[in-house]
Amino acid sequence: MTLRPEEIEAKSFEIIDNEVGTHPFPPDQWPIVRRAIHATADLDLVKVVRFHPEAVARGIEALRRGARILVDVEMIRAGINKKGLERLGGGAIECYISEPEVVEMAKKSGGTRAAAAMRWAKERLPGSIVAIGNAPTALLELAQMIEEGASPPALVVGVPVGFVSAAESKEKITETQVPYVIVSGRKGGSTVAVAMVNALIKLALEEK
Repeated sequence: MTLRPEEIEAKSFEIIDNEVGTHPFPPDQWPIVRRAIHATADLDLVKVVRFHPEAVARGIEALRRGARILVDVEMIRAGINKKGLERLGGGAIECYISEPEVVEMAKKSGGTRAAAAMRWAKERLPGSIVAIGNAPTALLELAQMIEEGASPPALVVGVPVGFVSAAESKEKITETQVPYVIVSGRKGGSTVAVAMVNALIKLALEEK
């Protein structure tokens, strides 16, 4: 029997719900965790996803007013639900890692392009959603900028994957006053970031 895409998704969510069982997430947070699990087939995410208490509400509010989404890599921009964003008012998805000015900044500083891109986007941060799935240095740079007094984004989806500075970067962003969703430790990735942003878009559309 051939299943339609929506039937496959519904069945997948049913399996996830059954296998996870009891979990600590309230109804507004669970769809975000569940979609990340669905995208990765990693049930252990249920143990390591953490939310700021205002994260979901602030993310939905930002999406519904058409806030821009700043991302660290093109893979995230490619995966975000653009039709959903259009229905919400058309917030732009912006990635600056390949901008000539950013490349030059990174060369001069000796740091990564991802960190330079975040610094270069400073004036675009206020009220935005920042989604970082690949580069811990971008998340560390963002946390430092906020500590220095930069106007903060509405929400940070901070889920960079890796062995070097990934766990530390996520803990650092939780020390700021900015609403966040993180995956503690080494796990995460661009796929997780996309899944979480798309889950927020779906929630925003449902509320609208």
